[in-house]
Amino acid sequence: MSARDEILGRVRSALADAPDVPTAAVSRRTADPSVDIVALFCERVADYRAAVERCSATDLPARLRAGLPEAARVVVPADLDLEVPGAVPDDGLSAGALDALDVVVTRARLGIAETGTIVLDHGPGQGRRAITLVPDHHVCIVDAGQVVADVPDAFDVLDASRPLTWISGPSATSDIELDRVEGVHGPRRLHVIVVG
Repeated sequence: MSARDEILGRVRSALADAPDVPTAAVSRRTADPSVDIVALFCERVADYRAAVERCSATDLPARLRAGLPEAARVVVPADLDLEVPGAVPDDGLSAGALDALDVVVTRARLGIAETGTIVLDHGPGQGRRAITLVPDHHVCIVDAGQVVADVPDAFDVLDASRPLTWISGPSATSDIELDRVEGVHGPRRLHVIVVG
């Protein structure tokens, strides 16, 4: 028996008769019904210097086309359920090929109103993490029904076993003199279209 096994055995023996200590319940805030969480989400996304707009499902294709820069090279997840004219579907494009593209269009898993955060779990219409981080401009579509009030509500919905990408505005960092630099760790521009 190793020293490690001996020590762990003593700890287990000492704890065998210890009473179970009840774990305090985590108090969850409920969203104030008078607060429009979708409007709050849009406000918080805009606070991060991201472009944000709301539209109906029927207006989405036109808004999407209007939001794409002219002559932009666009990549989309292979399973995106929207027609994006001229877009290249991602079929495992290399980092170099992704770097040559200007814009990525994806859907989101959910949006968090309190923080203005978009969460991708890389499910249908969201693509793999690389396509959301390499192109310089990310257009992300969030359905109004996917907006939750706060982070605890998000964790109630999300599957922690899936890869999660949390996006709070365009990628940005600051140096010691507080000079802001955008696009270091991901897209320099974020455009969020909230549908509904």
